Amino acid sequence: MSDTSVKKVSSTHSPKGQLGQKYLASGKNVSMRLWEDELPNDSKPPVQRDYETVGYVIKGRAELHIEGQMVLLEPG
Repeated sequence: MSDTSVKKVSSTHSPKGQLGQKYLASGKNVSMRLWEDELPNDSKPPVQRDYETVGYVIKGRAELHIEGQMVLLEPG
């Protein structure tokens, strides 16, 4: 049976989350979010979800803290 829970929206009309992210697509196991124009050193509280979140850095940099590691995210 196919998964019909996937929802895709245009980023210009997508809903926003509490951390400033735009919801682009979501399913049962994975979601895609968009963060734009985040300020440097703008810390976010740690979060834990029942699904994976994927993204792609277009410009700027970010630190991803996951599984006790820090990964520097850069464009590409």
